[in-house]
Amino acid sequence: MAKYENLIPRFLKYVKINTRSNPNSGTIPSTPQLTEFAEGLVKDLKEIGLDNVHINKQCAYVYATLPANTDKQVKKIGFISHFDTADFNSENIDPQFVENYDGKSVIKLDDAGKYTLDPAVFPNLKNYQGHTLITTDGSTLLGADDKSGVAEIMAAAEYLLAHPEIKHGEIEIGLGPDEEIGSGADHFDVKDFGADIAYTVDGGPLGQLEYETFNAADAQVEITGTNVHPAEAKGVMVNASQVAMDFHAALPEHDRPEHTEGREGFFHLYSMNGTVDSAHLSYIIRDHDRQIFEDRKKLFQGVADQLNKEYGSDRVQVTIKDQYYNMREVIEKDMTVVDLAKEALEELNIKPLIFPVRGGTDGSKISYLGLPTPNLFAGGENMHGRFEYVSEQTMEQATDVVIKIAELAEQQA
Repeated sequence: MAKYENLIPRFLKYVKINTRSNPNSGTIPSTPQLTEFAEGLVKDLKEIGLDNVHINKQCAYVYATLPANTDKQVKKIGFISHFDTADFNSENIDPQFVENYDGKSVIKLDDAGKYTLDPAVFPNLKNYQGHTLITTDGSTLLGADDKSGVAEIMAAAEYLLAHPEIKHGEIEIGLGPDEEIGSGADHFDVKDFGADIAYTVDGGPLGQLEYETFNAADAQVEITGTNVHPAEAKGVMVNASQVAMDFHAALPEHDRPEHTEGREGFFHLYSMNGTVDSAHLSYIIRDHDRQIFEDRKKLFQGVADQLNKEYGSDRVQVTIKDQYYNMREVIEKDMTVVDLAKEALEELNIKPLIFPVRGGTDGSKISYLGLPTPNLFAGGENMHGRFEYVSEQTMEQATDVVIKIAELAEQQA
């Protein structure tokens, strides 16, 4: 029998439910299905035996408490995951199992073999020799981001309730929607949650411990052209699509995601459309360094200003909206939360993988709400698409880490 007998069954139950968030929605949460899923989590958390299980009906965040079983004054530790999935087909998810993977074979996802997990393309597969992998059938994502984290936190709580010999302080659980569209943590209630320190369980491969993220902004560019017959266009026509291309070409050519790594930031053009009459460009702007991040936004606006000067009118309108900031600025003031997780990993003989996240987590926003919240691995690989997979053994180890953090916090109190 598996150490966490409900971990994988619960994970499979959850991933088969479509909880794809909607970036174009004007509602909170972004779909009715997210509220329905949250209500199901409330039922499951109560069945486990947790206290104070409740849902914030305005935003569908679910909270629960595992009471302390020690008389020591221990910091209240929170564990947080999200249950929405990314912008990829999430309907009729059919998880596939690869038992005792050899670390080198090509895995066929669909019967026809159109989609495969090939170690030549995805070299991390070699790390999973002897593991049981859970994959997609090639037509959907899997949902390990972040239903693996949800299942792991719940499995840890269930295990601690069944093993009172493991002493721990009060543990808070928070499960929420809309992380994938960047709005979920806007509605996280730190006071209701009640933790002193917290972790998102939302990372990737074994050992990841992340406390540095990008600073992030969304940037929209609206361009107005002048459309006349091309036979009479000289000196009159302003082709909005051409202006859009000129705008993009004026940005630093190297500073794109496909050319950058580590702490290098970028301007990412993720959507564009246009005619002679009008054009629209959508970007995200990213950098780990706050000053460079601010400089990037100024450069972006400066390109628009220069084009407007050349055309003698405000044809290029830029709207920039900050999304989240590098949580390192908060966490590095007191590294206790990171040190505790690092010690837990080392005690479990898991090598800590600490590096800057080239993205963000709910912990980015939650840290700036006053609750330091680095990110722990949850096991998923190739997230947000049909090539997503997760190892059963890595999910078990992630559950071990949650338990070990709670145990160490009590021992050190």
